[in-house]
Order: sequence, then C-alpha cells, then structure tokens
Amino acid sequence: MFVVNPCCDVIPKEIIESYRNIPVANIGDARGRFGCMSWMIKPMNPDMRLCGPALTVQTYRADNLAIHVALEMARPGDVLVIDAGGIYDTGLWGGLMNQMARQKQLGGIILDGGVRDCQELAASPLPVFARAVSPQGGFKASPGSVNVPISCGNVPVLPGDLVVGDADGIVVIPSGKAEEILEKSRAVVKKEKEIRERIEKGETLYSLLKLDGVPESVGMKK
Repeated sequence: MFVVNPCCDVIPKEIIESYRNIPVANIGDARGRFGCMSWMIKPMNPDMRLCGPALTVQTYRADNLAIHVALEMARPGDVLVIDAGGIYDTGLWGGLMNQMARQKQLGGIILDGGVRDCQELAASPLPVFARAVSPQGGFKASPGSVNVPISCGNVPVLPGDLVVGDADGIVVIPSGKAEEILEKSRAVVKKEKEIRERIEKGETLYSLLKLDGVPESVGMKK
C-alpha cells in the first residue's frame, strides 16, 4: 500500500537547534556507535551540514513522483530523507527540485540513491547528501509513500526523527530519545575537550583511554 501521511512536529525546536553545532561523530559515540548511515551517502560539498526533522519518502523504482509530493508538503526546516529502493543509477533529485527546496527553506536532502546536476547542488547553500550521481532522470508515473518508516543508508528512519549530517556522514536520532542523546552528546564533546587539554600537557592518549592491559586481554602478545 502506498500512503501519504501528514507532517508532524515531534521534537521541540530548541532541542533541534541544540544539535546544530555538535559533530556527527560525537553524536554517533553518544548513541553507542549506532544510527550512523552508510559511508556511501556523502555530502555534495564537504562543507555542507544539515540538522532537522525527517520527512521520509519511499520511492518506486526509478520514479520521483513521491519526492515531488513530499517537496510540495514540506515545511521550512524539514529534511527530506529518501529511500530510492536500491536504485542508484537514476538521478531522482536535480537542480529544479533543489531550487524549489531552497525557496521553501528546507533543512536539507538525504537520498539513498542518485542525484544529477551535481555541480549546481555542490554550489548550493542547501545541504544535499546522496549515494550516487547519474544524468538519467526519474519518471513521474508510479506511486510511492510519504511520512512512513523507511530504511536509509541501512538505518531505520521514522517520520519526525532527527537527522544530523556533516562531512563525516549522517546520524539518526530517534525522536523519543532526542533529549537523552543531546545530553550524552554534550558529555562526549566535553570529555574530548578535556582529553585534548591533557594531551597538550604531555599525557598520552593510550593512558587517557585506559588501554593498559587491553591488548593482552584480547589476545595480543608482545
């Protein structure tokens, strides 16, 4: 069944904004190294960074009609998170759609599939992350679903989940754990700062990470 569900506000805006400057790697650590999308989904420009609630899309093979439906209903700050169904040789997102998304002040695009007009996307202030690039355009003749549970980059994403992306990749934060993971992420950032300061004073990373005896415990022999 193909469905289009309405948008919903799940995470308070102040919580979303608090994530905006936290590195994805630190958030991933705070999540216990879970929730990070495949390394193959990369920003069109390494300086791009996104942070916002997921508006999910499940497309039909090589067809972007559902993406157009989602783009029409998207609100400022929303991030389109798109599962292209394992099809990577079709550019389901391009320059015209990107211009429309900018006009609507979307928070960004994450596409587990292909895009085209890649130079235009790379130069755009709208952050776009994708798995592949292909000049072949998508059809607009088959159904898809909007705001349903999907898998993107091998990670489950529910409508309203928080997605954060930077040069390292993308991490997904379940909406119900956004506040908890935020506090853990802040703690990771604080701890790393302290470690850096202690390294500057002459301590070793090996000792700071308490690695003495660990190699031997896992079978490494000196």
